[in-house]
Formats: sequence, structure tokens, C-alpha cells
Amino acid sequence: MTADHAEQVLAIYRAGIDEGDATFETGPPDWGSFDAAKLPGHRFVALGADSADGAVLGWVAAGRVSDRCAYAGVVEHSVYVDPAARGRGVASALLKALVDSTERAGIWTIQAGIFPENTASLAVHERAGFRVIGIRERIGRRRGVWRDVVLVERRSPAIT
Repeated sequence: MTADHAEQVLAIYRAGIDEGDATFETGPPDWGSFDAAKLPGHRFVALGADSADGAVLGWVAAGRVSDRCAYAGVVEHSVYVDPAARGRGVASALLKALVDSTERAGIWTIQAGIFPENTASLAVHERAGFRVIGIRERIGRRRGVWRDVVLVERRSPAIT
């Protein structure tokens, strides 16, 4: 993922935000803020079959959960797929790329928070080796409604 993808990445993010079951965010950040928050070696885009036009089908990106040294091997990620590209394995491919990059870097845990209503995201994460570790009940409001968040994580079997 590079600045060349910024407009499309943020548009896909906006679509996920607007649907209401992806995040508590109300709007995507500007590219500079997004770029600064994501680890350079752990962000990827999926391009359409005719990548000559540069069509981004989806993206995945991870950021640090803490600056404390004890959490050096723990990241939190987001994965978003363009609504027109869903059901084609894009999220699975992106999660595989993320798992591969984090394991090469010695990262032992990838985590995320997912709304329980986002059953497609929960299913793709389970297929990618993530497990539910808990539910944060009524943790925040989205459009005036209290929402729960399912916490998922993938612990690397390669890093002991």
C-alpha cells in the first residue's frame, strides 16, 4: 500500500464506515494520519485482475497497540473490502499477506475488534486462524446505539 492507493483505500474505508458495522469511526482520516498510524511493512492492497488500471479491491493494515516494549510483538489490524468485490476471497488473501509479513517480522499476535453483527468478518477471521478471546459489552455508541465488540486474535505458532 502506497500513497498512490490513498484515494481508493480511503474510499473503501468510507464505504465500510457508512455501512455501520465495521467501526466506531464516523469518517476516514486524511492520508497523512492514516499513513503515520500504519506500520509500513504490514499493509497491503488487493488489486483487480486488470491491475493496469490500479483498481484497489481491498486493503489490510496493522498498527502498534502500544509503545511499551512488552507489546513489541502485538499489532492491531483492519481489513476492508470494496462492496463490489466481496465474496471473492479478497479479505482472505489480504489476511494471509498480513500473517505472512508479521510472522517474518517476529510479531506473535495480531488482534482486532469486530462488531458481532459483522458475521462475514468474523467468519473470514476464523478461517484465517483467529479466535474469539472475549466480548466487550456496550463499549461504545455508534449512531446513538450501544455496541458490543468481539475481540479476536491470532497467535503465531511459528513464534515461541
